Amino acid sequence: MRASLAVDRSWPRPMTRPGPERIGLVGASGAASTAGPDEPRTGSGPEQTSDEPRTGSGPEQTSDEPRTGSGPDEPRTGPRPGRIRQGDREKAYRPLPLATRRAAFEAALAAYARGDFFATHEHLEPAWMGTDDLEERALHQGLIKVAAAYVHAVRGNPTGVLKNLAGARRHLALAGSAGAAWGIDVVGLLADIDARLERPGLALTAPVIRRTEPA
Repeated sequence: MRASLAVDRSWPRPMTRPGPERIGLVGASGAASTAGPDEPRTGSGPEQTSDEPRTGSGPEQTSDEPRTGSGPDEPRTGPRPGRIRQGDREKAYRPLPLATRRAAFEAALAAYARGDFFATHEHLEPAWMGTDDLEERALHQGLIKVAAAYVHAVRGNPTGVLKNLAGARRHLALAGSAGAAWGIDVVGLLADIDARLERPGLALTAPVIRRTEPA
């Protein structure tokens, strides 16, 4: 049974920039994260509970399949332009060359290593949306969720930490061969996430994202 993370009422309110000594949070390199609620928001951001913005189907549509015709009698034939089917949802697809995705990926990991979880999240989004490879998308989105978890930690939201770590686990479990291709020890990261979900005392410290030689 996974333990729940109790809310420490001494933590700062989400709209207060906490110092690292208030939450005991360190990044993968040992540096405290500097992201806070007064950082500018550029993109969907870690506070958003769905994976990305709603852009058309609306709350009335109940079927998982998107409508692609002009009216209710038109056949549903697949994702809309600029979208891709990922799991049971349509997600944004904005193609980027591999070199551009790799540059964004490396910038994200450098930000994570220095404890800048907000920047990690922002760098990874174009890499995630820039490919139609579902395993690569799962890897990037899993890392986005890890980063989002620790933005929530800095903002004093332990519930957000656990929710995003659980989401990270779901996506990373679908990464398949992408972890090896992008030089990420996904198996080790999943084990670290599981430990934090099962032992709340560990959840305040961000897991190390270990690199491997790309396959």
